[in-house]
Amino acid sequence: MNDQPAAGATTTPQVRTLLLTDLCESTTLVERLGDALAAALFREHDRLVLELQQRWRGRLIDRSDGLLLLFERPIDGLGFALDYMRGLHELGQARKLRLQARAGLHVGEVLTWQNSDEAVRAGAKSLEVEGLAKPLAGRLMSLARPGQILLSAVAEPMSHRAASELGERGQHLVWKSYGRWRFKGVPNAQEIFEVGEPGLAALRMPKHTAKAWRDIPLWRRPVALAAEMALLAVLGVGGWFLTRSPPAIAFNERDWVVVGDLRNLTGQPVLDESLEQAFRISLEQSRYVNVLSDLKVRDTLALMKRKPGEPLDRATASEVALRDGARAVILPTVAEVGGRVRVSAEVVDPHTQTTVYAESADGTGAASALQSIDKVTGELRSKLGEAIKSIERDSAPLPQVSTSNLDALKAYALGEKKDASGDAVAALGYYTRAFELDPQFALAKVAIGRVYTAQGKMAEGRRNFEAAAEMRDHLSTREALTLETLLARFGPVPALVGKWQQLVETYPDAHNARFGMAQDGWMLANQFAPMLPHARAANAAQFVDRSSAQYLEGMLLLGMEQYPQAIKAFEASRTGGYEGGGLAYAYAYEAQRRFEEADRAFSKRGGSQLVPKEFDDFEYCLITALDRSDWPRSKDCADRAMAKIGADDTMFLEPTWRVWSAAAAMIAAGDGRADPAVLRDHLSWFDQRAAQFDAVYPIYRAQYRMSLGYLAAASGQAALLDQALAKPGDEGIVEQHPATAQLHQVLLAEKDRLSGRARAAADRLAPIVKRDDALLLAHAAFGRALRDSGDNEGALAQARWVASHRGRAFVERGLSSLLDPLAVASTTVADLDAAELLKALGRDEESKQALDKFLSAWKEANLPGYLRTRVAALQG
Repeated sequence: MNDQPAAGATTTPQVRTLLLTDLCESTTLVERLGDALAAALFREHDRLVLELQQRWRGRLIDRSDGLLLLFERPIDGLGFALDYMRGLHELGQARKLRLQARAGLHVGEVLTWQNSDEAVRAGAKSLEVEGLAKPLAGRLMSLARPGQILLSAVAEPMSHRAASELGERGQHLVWKSYGRWRFKGVPNAQEIFEVGEPGLAALRMPKHTAKAWRDIPLWRRPVALAAEMALLAVLGVGGWFLTRSPPAIAFNERDWVVVGDLRNLTGQPVLDESLEQAFRISLEQSRYVNVLSDLKVRDTLALMKRKPGEPLDRATASEVALRDGARAVILPTVAEVGGRVRVSAEVVDPHTQTTVYAESADGTGAASALQSIDKVTGELRSKLGEAIKSIERDSAPLPQVSTSNLDALKAYALGEKKDASGDAVAALGYYTRAFELDPQFALAKVAIGRVYTAQGKMAEGRRNFEAAAEMRDHLSTREALTLETLLARFGPVPALVGKWQQLVETYPDAHNARFGMAQDGWMLANQFAPMLPHARAANAAQFVDRSSAQYLEGMLLLGMEQYPQAIKAFEASRTGGYEGGGLAYAYAYEAQRRFEEADRAFSKRGGSQLVPKEFDDFEYCLITALDRSDWPRSKDCADRAMAKIGADDTMFLEPTWRVWSAAAAMIAAGDGRADPAVLRDHLSWFDQRAAQFDAVYPIYRAQYRMSLGYLAAASGQAALLDQALAKPGDEGIVEQHPATAQLHQVLLAEKDRLSGRARAAADRLAPIVKRDDALLLAHAAFGRALRDSGDNEGALAQARWVASHRGRAFVERGLSSLLDPLAVASTTVADLDAAELLKALGRDEESKQALDKFLSAWKEANLPGYLRTRVAALQG
């Protein structure tokens, strides 16, 4: 035999990844379908293979019922194999067939050579592959069960390390070792592994074949084992029953579980949704076990391209658990056994889909099911590792913390499903029905309040929350604390932030609490850096609003002028499915004066959930027009918005646009002064409607009047400032809202400044601007006070601070956004202020640089008269 390589062969072996597959029962398939249908199926199969070859950079060497492919890297071969298995599954589903393949993946040295054109024309392959790696991959493939991908000990670690390249799917793969095996013709035993996706992969020990068998020690081989077992049977049986312990699952404190659909085998429909909801309520009392929300489960199923309403059975729930990082699946069942109602539940390992623990409890009649659920969930929590004291501390009976009326519980459960689907009207009907059936059902009253507040009906929401609070003994500890936080939103901001903090510390994985803490701490307390960790904690796979948390993270980062990180967070949010308004995303570019990119980002925006989408257009138009010194466009945007406001729009639109249009007009005015007649008209307009706003959001009266007062102060109109300050609102309420209280101090300081007491004004503001939550406009006012008092160095520091915090100007929300246009414009005017202050300090070159920076942002030809005069003075 000639042992020289063939002509055209590589002279030295090359390390390559080999993948061999075999389509299971292909001959039977042809017989079942017939030649024509089978040919059509195989054509689709071939298209799939070609597509996957291109995607994973594979080279097809040979094919018949199976495939032989070469890859440069093991992860490419694995990616092909995984996609091939899923593709076969989908092809089969479309034809109501079970299409599966077995696959073997190995990395080793091979020799390759090209066959001559003549040989190829005669039917030879274009490329030949030989070497020990090829039969070894073949042995792996033949050993595999249908749907199974087996890897050699060489391929497994290389693939495993690179699994992150497969994206999110790579995080949920199951990797299993099946020990050492011997292959016919291979001298040394080989360890083999399986990798696969739950629901598709076999995830079972391979079957012995004539060419592959497990490497079992002598004492474990069948003959020896038979003797040993005979000896041990008598000794071991009794001890096993006495000492057996349940199988273990690696469950740790604060791990997550997926609760599957309840199997109702009683034939009583009232138990369907009601007991499933009860099971969740009972389990969610735990601080040790985290339950993946039903809404998050449904979202994950949608990402898995499952049909709406598909049962969450063992296989599907396990796949959800692996995707969302849950450690266990819990499958509840209710059945009638011997005339009694039995509630049972299994804890399932999602990796293997095997039952790890099972508990049950019996009772008489359907009503007993609630007590049985409490008993079963308590036992499950204990077996998952929760301390008995913790279970006793955090567990109240279901009838107490929900309702003993199963019809009411079913109505509540249906309301939860309608609310999750976005049908708030139907949800409200079900929640109301639940409360009518049981007037002590506090959870239903909380749910009614939630729907109203989500609709902007704050007064109705508050009344329902307060009614629920009177029944707090009928709420679990978690729900009672959540209700206290919801009620705190109607009171002092520091107390609200404190309630969020308490909820977060008690339930660290309550992602909705983390999100609420970050959102309210930013919007109401004007805190950015302290809220960032909470937004990031909410950015978790288990949180149904994860993409919203990513967007919130982007807004906080924008407020901290961390522009690249903010844009990255916004992009991740969009990729994750967030469809809300896109103003902040665009502003992340606008703040850097990257105007074309800002416009592109805004053009891809979603829609705000709070205001009609067209008003997002008007806002972006106004803010960017001012920021780019396009005064006619800013006026046109304001006029169009005011003309468009209708009776059906949110009640806060008109006052917002009244302030914004006045601010835009002031900036563009020839003298830089707000029109006093307009300001007086706006104050009078609001006074006629103040009671309407007080009923919904009492602090808004102060925010509105003081915002107009700031316009008056910034344009030197002391009388109008006094008018705005005359009745800004209940002083006690003002002090409860940090940003509004700041603005009040700013206006008092401006009153001092306009009265010639600039030093007193600066002293009033000095403690405020040292705080992290200081408003940008507080810094601007402090700079004016320092300048008027003769402290040019101090004023220069403030001007530079304002100019360098453009990101913050776009996302401060502590004043209900009423002064946003002025804050954004102030960041540009601050460069002109700096130029004047540097000139006064004799630093002419720095002054020129600051002026050039100002004029690069606002073109000199576009400047209103008062700004052109200031520029001319610097240039003269």
